[in-house]
Amino acid sequence: MASPISHGRYLPRLADTILSSRLNAMGAVLIEGLKACGKTATARQLAVSEVLLDSDPNAVWRAELDPRLLLDGDTPRLLDEWQRTPQLWDAVRRAVDDRGLPGQFILTGSATPKDDIPRHSGAGRFSIVRMRTMTLTEKQATTPTASAADLLQGVAPVPANCTLQARDYLHHITVGGWPALVGADEATARTFLEGYLDVIIDHDIDEVSGAARNPRLVRRFLHAYAQLMSQPASVSTILKRARGDAGDELNSPSRYVAKPYLGALRRMGIIDEVPAWDPSVRSSKRLIAAPRRHLGDPSLAASLLQMSPERMLNDLETTGFLFESLVAHDLRICAEAAGASCFHYREAEGRLEVDYILETRDGEWVGVEVKLGEREIDKAAASLKRLAARVSRPPQSLVVVTGTSLAYTRGDGVHVIPLGCLGP
Repeated sequence: MASPISHGRYLPRLADTILSSRLNAMGAVLIEGLKACGKTATARQLAVSEVLLDSDPNAVWRAELDPRLLLDGDTPRLLDEWQRTPQLWDAVRRAVDDRGLPGQFILTGSATPKDDIPRHSGAGRFSIVRMRTMTLTEKQATTPTASAADLLQGVAPVPANCTLQARDYLHHITVGGWPALVGADEATARTFLEGYLDVIIDHDIDEVSGAARNPRLVRRFLHAYAQLMSQPASVSTILKRARGDAGDELNSPSRYVAKPYLGALRRMGIIDEVPAWDPSVRSSKRLIAAPRRHLGDPSLAASLLQMSPERMLNDLETTGFLFESLVAHDLRICAEAAGASCFHYREAEGRLEVDYILETRDGEWVGVEVKLGEREIDKAAASLKRLAARVSRPPQSLVVVTGTSLAYTRGDGVHVIPLGCLGP
């Protein structure tokens, strides 16, 4: 077999192991995620031949003539940005059926095609891997001492000092987990993110949604969304925030246009929501309760709100939400690598809230509260204990993730873990 494709230095990703296991089981694997999160580089670690549809006009021409022309080559074969020629989907599906072998194709894409593009279900042939931007561990910004996988098995973390300080977290919120920005300074990150958002707002959302969108209204909607990050806000609340105190209906998005905005932004991975949790798997709360609102990377929220580290120090309330977004980002990636899903918990009228719940398919769960500083650790621990008392199945672990410097276990059994100590 030929060697995998490699282009320069590659920092290992948690998705590497997931991708490898899926290729061993399925004929094709689709890697989805927001633009510039590293999908192609990860696919190249295992692919031994490739077609780049975003940079090879001849490939697009051949695909339009007959998509089967792109499928011949050593396997796994990478079809990068496949959604540019959606007919490839059915061609890959048929090839997987004909060959009857696992690990034939890797497809990558920054957005799924519009719903009005007909294609056959890939059930039984495709597996989907969701990629996000890099965690602190993947960026090699820290060496973790506590494991999400261990917490899900009830293993207590060892006491440890965290090498990251509060100012470091503000830097990582500003720069984000973009592979292109590993080691970059904040000024470089600001330029990158402003350009990234401009392209999303002025061009990509039109392409994904299939209709022209008003860039000014899209930006206003995203700004309001960023203001409500880390909160289970309803769409009506987001729209009310977009209208502002003056109730500016004319210059703000309406409920009618909010649905296509949300749909397109979800497809692109710009919006990345955390669904609600109920210990009963048949509960309607999992389906109808508002998700906790997040963007695909915390740096997107910081850029939309124009929050530099210096400004964050003067607005600790907003900084708390930004820090929670950073925690949620890393927590979800670590949980998925451990075979768990991430939810949030909120009772009616906010009687009890717990920021995040990690849950395995077996129903084992971990409760997580997020606090930037030390002052509210006692309150967070109390909320976790109240939730544990309400659920018939006891938690494997209760955790407060902080921006402080020491990992330890409290006398009540609640673990306090700095984000910089938390890994997969």
